[in-house]
Amino acid sequence: MPRRHDPARRQRIIDAAIRVVGEKGLAGLSHRSAAAAADVPLGSTTYHFTTLDELMVAALRQANEGFAKVVAARGGLADPGADLAAELAALLGEWLAGDRTGVELEYELYLAALRRPALRPVAAEWADGLAALLASRTDAVTARALVALMDGICLQVLLTDTPYDEEYATEVLARITRPAAPPRRHSCPS
Repeated sequence: MPRRHDPARRQRIIDAAIRVVGEKGLAGLSHRSAAAAADVPLGSTTYHFTTLDELMVAALRQANEGFAKVVAARGGLADPGADLAAELAALLGEWLAGDRTGVELEYELYLAALRRPALRPVAAEWADGLAALLASRTDAVTARALVALMDGICLQVLLTDTPYDEEYATEVLARITRPAAPPRRHSCPS
């Protein structure tokens, strides 16, 4: 029997892996579970992704694209006249208000990099890409601090299942974006 050409199969496997992680968590992802969810033979998953880490890298890279699309859709980050803290807080609000499963999935894959070194470069791409974008509006150190704070806010919302507080996020992000006050000089009495 001739081999069937299926150019979309690789993408279907990635999409299936994302669904499996969304439904069963990272522990539920295997070549077998991805193949079943994609409705492809098991050999197809191992053909396209030799290791489970390769499949997770592809899934994380695709999950990262979700946040990148939200960033791209909001033109305010590129506008030098826009309030950076307010734009970032609104961006987080939009992302967290979207498909919560997708956000949770992205963080689950992102945090999997702690135990799976193959995922670390992809996890770093997200932070580095956002920091590079923000560095055009501020300096590199401040940009990295903003990314870390945004990451922390998202994790707290996801882990505590509390509603996102955009006003709070705007306030704390603004504290980082404000220029530091010059050090006060202490005068010595003569």
